[in-house]
Amino acid sequence: MNVEILQLSADTVPSLKAWAEQLGGLPFPLLSDYWPHGSIGKAYGVFNDERGMDARAVFLVDESGVIRHSHTYAPGTIPESKDLLDRLKAL
Repeated sequence: MNVEILQLSADTVPSLKAWAEQLGGLPFPLLSDYWPHGSIGKAYGVFNDERGMDARAVFLVDESGVIRHSHTYAPGTIPESKDLLDRLKAL
């Protein structure tokens, strides 16, 4: 579908590396938003200052950099792959 998946977390690079290794590797890059802490999450409006972390959210950004879809999930909720694929197809 000519898309790139990136995962962003406010955790440190060593923490993300250890997590990915525990999972046996991931087919997409993990990006750290640790310093300045949460700056990307804040720019996208998903950083929680009280908890010091980003909310779980999905952004579908087109090749021009325009956000075509965004959704923030309740804590503990995992995005459904089928829903995301359907939204990508609709773009």
